[in-house]
Amino acid sequence: MSNVIPFKKRPEPVAVPTSDIDLLTAVDAAIRDLRDIAQGCDGEVREQADECRRMLERAFCATVCEA
Repeated sequence: MSNVIPFKKRPEPVAVPTSDIDLLTAVDAAIRDLRDIAQGCDGEVREQADECRRMLERAFCATVCEA
């Protein structure tokens, strides 16, 4: 009688979630969220949120304003 060695099963592919939102809308929402977050924070956290918001605003405007 033979000895059957089973092959390892391949892992199932990871499903990539579909998005109902485009990149520009996501950036716009992130800018608004960061503005709200910064209002509720103090000191370093506020500065970090404001810096991130300004960076996103520059990128957003560079894309939208040139279109």
